[in-house]
Amino acid sequence: METISKTNGTFKSFDGTPIYYETRGDGPAIVFIYGIACLMNHWHYQVEHFSKTHKVICFDLRGHHKSSEVPEGKNLTIEAIARDLIGLLEFLNIPSAHFVGHSFGATVILETYLEKPELFKSLVFINGFAKNPIKGMYGLDVVEPFFYFVRDQYYKSPDIWNALWRALLYNPIAMHLAAIAGGFNIRLTHFKDIEVYARGVSQMDLKVFLPLFEALMNFDGDSIVDSVKCPALIISGEEDHVTPQKFQFELHEKIKGSEFLMVPYGSHCTQLDFPDYINLRLDRFFKENE
Repeated sequence: METISKTNGTFKSFDGTPIYYETRGDGPAIVFIYGIACLMNHWHYQVEHFSKTHKVICFDLRGHHKSSEVPEGKNLTIEAIARDLIGLLEFLNIPSAHFVGHSFGATVILETYLEKPELFKSLVFINGFAKNPIKGMYGLDVVEPFFYFVRDQYYKSPDIWNALWRALLYNPIAMHLAAIAGGFNIRLTHFKDIEVYARGVSQMDLKVFLPLFEALMNFDGDSIVDSVKCPALIISGEEDHVTPQKFQFELHEKIKGSEFLMVPYGSHCTQLDFPDYINLRLDRFFKENE
């Protein structure tokens, strides 16, 4: 039976924030970056598959899970996360890698590319976006005003809103609603993965989630997208209503020579809906761009 090497630990980022990471396997490096309020479990099929042939690197975004000890109120920005990622690769002595980002992970990749493009062998966006995906979500313009309402109320009564956040998110009804809204394809994704996600999101402190979500809404990476020169693969879920296909089409149109894959019946978490299909497509893309 083949033994796959595994390491985990933390390193101190530029502002002293401890960033938790895990590596598995040996070979060319692949970095997997999850979306806001998500967790490493979103990549468990990809980690299992690619750690047999590659060095797979995952890490917790600052403020998330085992990287939660952020200096009070400081550096909860996309720029800071990009600096964390650059620092992690320096810490691990990785001169270049393939990068795969899901949802908000795509914005982290873009910001990292802006700072240090020489790190990139290739990049993959899964249901990603380069600018605010919230405006007009579900064909309505209510999500953004609702966010600012919640943010303002949270600052008045943080303990009450954190308790409400946990109660609303970690229950079976909320998990089914997340699937119905296009976050998962409940006919394909194992419910255990949805449950793990809901537990992880519910444990996030709103003092971390709210500023990062606001940074997401204010991000505009169009000029960065125009500058991308490395090989790129854009993957889109046909049934993703969280970040609809138009965001992925825009990325494909702007990145010269990029490849595009539309996944029928794919939700916002296409890599959990169709893991074998996604892994095979990523396999081919990485081999072509080693």
